[in-house]
Amino acid sequence: MYQKIIKEHEDFYYNEQGYKVFTEAYHLKRGYCCKSGCKHCPYGYDKKTDTFVKVPRPETKKD
Repeated sequence: MYQKIIKEHEDFYYNEQGYKVFTEAYHLKRGYCCKSGCKHCPYGYDKKTDTFVKVPRPETKKD
């Protein structure tokens, strides 16, 4: 089974309560919104209203 490796401080960090918090970079690598109300959601999902409150940023082309 293939398993992606995630890196501390790049893809996640531990908050004061000891929970793992995923970064915006991790969410963008994953490529979709899980609709869990993540703290650093780049897709703008609002769990309270079950809507997207901001438009995702367009991907930039690397030349």
